[in-house]
Amino acid sequence: MSFSSRRFFVAAAMFGLLSVNASAQEFGTRDEAKTMVDAAVEHVKKVGPDQAFKDFTNKENKAWQKKDLYVFAYTSAGVNVAHGANDKLVGKNLIELKDPNGKLLIQELRDTAKKGGGWVEYDWPHPQTKKIESKISYTRMMTNFDGFVGVGVYR
Repeated sequence: MSFSSRRFFVAAAMFGLLSVNASAQEFGTRDEAKTMVDAAVEHVKKVGPDQAFKDFTNKENKAWQKKDLYVFAYTSAGVNVAHGANDKLVGKNLIELKDPNGKLLIQELRDTAKKGGGWVEYDWPHPQTKKIESKISYTRMMTNFDGFVGVGVYR
């Protein structure tokens, strides 16, 4: 193989690796989701629930919407108070909301948060692709508001 051919293959291989790496960075990780939830709980403590919920829902506030990750928040009764991907959900009681497989999603997210926090698996429309995808969300109760926050990772 000539020097120029090798250089072409090396360049092509590097481009391929960079493309895969760039693609992987478009999607959030479980660690990033958990970190975002922990930060959201602290943000609610620091600025109060009303301001925090506005911040979480504001699409211009990139602190709460990274890659395909976004913060959502609900009261314990199931009323959405913040949603980083769909502000039309804010104010709606979604306690009976089911995923496409029949899982009572908000109830399970709330119950998991009440047990000290954790992960819930379900199917949900991806905000970028609009396709139903497998998702896992980390959820945790807020300390100064009767409700929970969560962030999910599409898999």
